[in-house]
Amino acid sequence: MLKGVPAVISPELLKILAEMGHGDEIVIADANYPAASTAKHLVRADGISAPQILDAVLTLMPLDTYVEAPVALMATVGDDPRPEIWDTYRVIIDEKAGADKAIEHVSRFDFYDRGANAYAVIATGEHALYANLILKKGVIN
Repeated sequence: MLKGVPAVISPELLKILAEMGHGDEIVIADANYPAASTAKHLVRADGISAPQILDAVLTLMPLDTYVEAPVALMATVGDDPRPEIWDTYRVIIDEKAGADKAIEHVSRFDFYDRGANAYAVIATGEHALYANLILKKGVIN
């Protein structure tokens, strides 16, 4: 048992976060994301929302300060509305990593390509559309 580790962080996810180095990326995927077919390392977080996982991961992992945007969201397609969950993500990122962290929007297929090259994918139970995001790990000072 450890102190200070959020309850939604499984031992497997804790190991993945510890293995990651500066610049490695991790995907927090919604329930519609093709996680099992694209992940180098897959962590199941069924029944846990993406905001819960984001909050927990950012409790333990710093975001990269050497890039313009250490967070990427999957951009909407066509006339699809802007997802409300993005506002929730912004609040969590501001609180855990700082309001200076930029968020970029990546087209769907570019996001899938980038996700396939990420160190790991966390498959959440999130049902909100366009709830996928990529985090780039920073350094521990």
